[in-house]
Amino acid sequence: MKIGGLQRFSLIDYPDNICAIVFTQGCNFRCPYCHNPELSDPDRYESVIPEEEILSFLERRRGKLDAVSITGGEPTEQGDLTEFICGIKTMGYLVKIDTNGSHPEIMKSLIERHLVDYIAMDVKAPPDKYKKISRSAIDPALITESIRLIRESNLPHEFRTTVVKSQLDKKDIRIIAKLIRGADCHVLQKFVPSKVLDQRFLKKKTYSDEEFDIIKKAIATYVGRVIIR
Repeated sequence: MKIGGLQRFSLIDYPDNICAIVFTQGCNFRCPYCHNPELSDPDRYESVIPEEEILSFLERRRGKLDAVSITGGEPTEQGDLTEFICGIKTMGYLVKIDTNGSHPEIMKSLIERHLVDYIAMDVKAPPDKYKKISRSAIDPALITESIRLIRESNLPHEFRTTVVKSQLDKKDIRIIAKLIRGADCHVLQKFVPSKVLDQRFLKKKTYSDEEFDIIKKAIATYVGRVIIR
C-alpha cells in the first residue's frame, strides 16, 4: 500500500463512529478541483508511510477507535488493498472506503467478502461529462456499474458530488440524482477554492445557499436524504 497520510482521530468521517483515516497515494482521475492534490499529482507526492506503521498504530488503538476510513487518492488503485483491509478487519474494526467508482470489480469483491461496512462514492458528473470533468479516459459504464453494486449491496452508503458552478449546472445535478435513484444519501459538497489540483480553479465558485436549497428540493424524491455539506 502506498499510504500518503494518516489522520489519527475523526468524529465526522465515519457516521456515528470514531475513526482513523488512511490516505492512499495515487489516483487515476485528475479532477481540477481535487482538494488532495498531494495524493493525486505525482509531482507533489511526499514520502509514503510504511504499512507496518499504520497497522501497528491501529493495533495500539483497539478499543479506542471504532473504525478505519480508507480514502485517497483512489484506494482501489492499490494492488494490495484487499490484504490491507483484511489486516484491519482482523483487529475488529469497521471499514469505510471512499472511491471514485472506477473499479467496480474491486468493489464487488470487497462487498462479497464482507470487507467493507460503509461505502462513499464520488459521482463527478452525468455520464456524458465524465471524461471532461475527471480529465481521464474513464468509461462511464464503469461508474454506473459501481453505482448499481453499491445501491444493491444493502450496506450503509452515500454518493457525493462536489459542485463547481461552472462545471455542473442544475440539470446536471438532477441527472446525477436520477442516476443514483434509490440510494441512501446524496451529499452535495460545496466547492471551496482553497487547495486544488488546477490553480485556475481557485477563481471558481459554487452555488449560493439559496440555490442549493432549490436544488435540494428538486432532487429530494430520488434518494433517501440530500445533504448539503
